[in-house]
Amino acid sequence: LQNIVVVLFLINYPMQNKIYHSEIVSSFKIFKNNFMNKLFLFALLATSCCAANAQVVKEMDLPAAVRAKFISLYPDKPEVKWEKEKSNYEAAFEQNKMEVSVLFEENGTIVQTETEILVSALPKAVTDYVTKNLAGKKINEAVKITDAKGKITYEAEVGKVDYLFDENGKFISKEEDNEDDEDDAR
Repeated sequence: LQNIVVVLFLINYPMQNKIYHSEIVSSFKIFKNNFMNKLFLFALLATSCCAANAQVVKEMDLPAAVRAKFISLYPDKPEVKWEKEKSNYEAAFEQNKMEVSVLFEENGTIVQTETEILVSALPKAVTDYVTKNLAGKKINEAVKITDAKGKITYEAEVGKVDYLFDENGKFISKEEDNEDDEDDAR
């Protein structure tokens, strides 16, 4: 792209003298290098921010209360991926061929549990909503979310958008899915 810009510039502004022309090319190279440096710095900062959002944690580095609570709930789960999200700890694993994600506070209290479910297990009102409001689209993935108080909500992924519904299937909100599906713990 930068080469095209230089060529277009040189075509539109023929050389009056070689010194002036070489100064323009040198100035462009400096601009290009500064731009590339700024772009690299931006990419580095963006990556750092994303990495700070969810950090992989080894089981031995978990707070004892989190580890104890998890083992008491899921004693036979040898393959667990742990991440730290802000001040909470998330365990992601498979159970009955479905993905499960449990979010814990540092003291071992469960914040919420997300369990992948079959689309057919969603309340009928959810599938009716999608049929009526998103004609021609289908639900890719379904998740049952249970918070610390036992309140249930459902998430239906349609394309790159997550639609959230209450326990009866009434629409609550939607949000763009910005996470990489491979790393998503649902």
